Amino acid sequence: MSQSNGGEKRQGRPTMTDVARIAGVSQSSVSLVLNQMTGARISPETRQRVLEAARQVNYQLPGIRGEISSDAEGRTIAYIVDEISTSPHPVVSFDGARDFAFEQDFLVAAYVTRSNPQLEAATIEAIKRDKSIVGVIYSSIFTRRVTVPQALQGLPTILLNCYGEARRHISILPGEVAGGFTATAHLTGLGHRRIGFINGEPWMDASIDRLKGYRQALATADIAFDETLVRSGDWLPLTGYHHARDLLSTDNPPTAIFCGNDLMALGALEAANEMGIKVPVELSVMGYDDQELARYTHPRLSTLVLPNYEMGQRATEMLIDMVAHHKQFRPMTVKIDGPLVVRETTASPRPR
Repeated sequence: MSQSNGGEKRQGRPTMTDVARIAGVSQSSVSLVLNQMTGARISPETRQRVLEAARQVNYQLPGIRGEISSDAEGRTIAYIVDEISTSPHPVVSFDGARDFAFEQDFLVAAYVTRSNPQLEAATIEAIKRDKSIVGVIYSSIFTRRVTVPQALQGLPTILLNCYGEARRHISILPGEVAGGFTATAHLTGLGHRRIGFINGEPWMDASIDRLKGYRQALATADIAFDETLVRSGDWLPLTGYHHARDLLSTDNPPTAIFCGNDLMALGALEAANEMGIKVPVELSVMGYDDQELARYTHPRLSTLVLPNYEMGQRATEMLIDMVAHHKQFRPMTVKIDGPLVVRETTASPRPR
């Protein structure tokens, strides 16, 4: 984990991401297995791999818990989010918050506001009247600056995947600069010197920071930044496809392409396949997010984990420390870094 703006360091402990990486499955599958969910179509072999991976890293299985108190007063956390159904990322963050809270004998209740000011105001008023709610996680679907509602004053509140006025709040954010650096450094470490970058929408915080990380990794490897190798996309496969074809059709094409998310990387793989370019022999493709689809591309996609689950865990941990253990935190920004996942789409460049 990295931190800024007065963030704190803490010793890392085994996470669900570690278990997922070792078992070779998604964080959602790990959560289903470790929470002993019934009805999920997960094979016995997969369940066994998850349990063995959890034991290997000494991950505390969520099934080993005390029972939730029958008196729910003062044991519920309100999770306010602007949207949860249009992207897997806020769902995974909520999973992390819910699982950690349950281990600590708390419950998490989700409130989706759809970015509607009237609905948000009514939601907060209802939360303030609910005696069982001890604090709030205020979250957004994508990383951005928010105006924290005045009505939340007096309620312990942690911002998740968003940030407000400087030095006023505790914010949990993904380490996007570090992520862009790690993904690009993986490619430079393999020997690539011409690395294309298909980024997301340029106004978004994630795109800005991943580009910073990309440029920093190039500079660290003594590679000059070439703006002709950078494209702005919209996070969707078709954009990745068109930009990859464009990059690979130039007189001096890149030997590697780093895509700002796995969906655009999927499009880049399709473009390379149509053009008869073999991955990773003739072209390396790097994704970002580690969505479920990254395990099923051909070849399987190398990527970097967007640590949504750990972010949800950390926000809940800090909130419980505040309300149950009376720990005092100064305003800070805590940035959570995601690990690199090397699969089959990246390799050293073939001599030209």
